[in-house]
Amino acid sequence: MAFEIERKFLLRNDNWRSEVIRTIEMRQGYLSRGIGRSIRVRLEDHQAFINIKSSRNGIHRHEFEYEIPYSDAEEIFEEVALRPFIEKRRHIIEHGDLHFEVDEFFGDNAGLIVAEIELPDIEHDFDHPEWLGKEVSSDQRYYNTSLVESPYNQWKE
Repeated sequence: MAFEIERKFLLRNDNWRSEVIRTIEMRQGYLSRGIGRSIRVRLEDHQAFINIKSSRNGIHRHEFEYEIPYSDAEEIFEEVALRPFIEKRRHIIEHGDLHFEVDEFFGDNAGLIVAEIELPDIEHDFDHPEWLGKEVSSDQRYYNTSLVESPYNQWKE
């Protein structure tokens, strides 16, 4: 079984931008989302993936991801995927032997930028760059599945 240990953070400033080594345009559409799980299709530049993920609260989840033909993914978006879609730009930043994925959202989630880091184990510690802000790993509002149902631009904070 595949596991993902991921922590999610807000950002203090834009200083992370100077450390970006790669940027990927992404679009995600959910086939199913609900309590305890999600199934989504994702386009990343010229690749496509289907992803099955438990939506457990916290940093430890089950995750399975498989590459699929791009044309199949396009058809899934057109015919099957639930709306609205998540559109974002993912910026990759190397950080020692790990890397951050900084997601910059668009559409109804414009203005939201979060950083994620995937860790090898739940106890793994890492140096926090100065641009890393408050941890929101357990705040379900920041889950992509939640952003579909309750977009960032509708939050009252």
